[in-house]
Amino acid sequence: MHLCTTEEWDEALAAGERRPPSLSEAGFVHLSAPGQVHLPANRLYAGRCDMLLLWCDPDALGAEILWEPGVPGDPEAMRFPHLYGPLPAAAVTEVTSYAPGDDGRFPPIAQSST
Repeated sequence: MHLCTTEEWDEALAAGERRPPSLSEAGFVHLSAPGQVHLPANRLYAGRCDMLLLWCDPDALGAEILWEPGVPGDPEAMRFPHLYGPLPAAAVTEVTSYAPGDDGRFPPIAQSST
């Protein structure tokens, strides 16, 4: 899954793909497994109420996915999926809002959004 703002998703829909700054800066799009998405959400977007989770079909992403370490402070053994190409809007199977709790922090989520 990929985490972005509603504005960023609207832009991706218009363009047909999502090209976040990390694609040009690091060469990949940050993705997360459901049980780990709260880590980057809290690090980057704590308190924001305009966040979306883009649930993706891995077979429709069209580029290599490598599971690699996160940033310092993430659990040492944890690996995050990195998509080495743009995220096609057509690969997104579901979009759900992701709101922080009353304390401004995002909770861990279940494996499925339903």
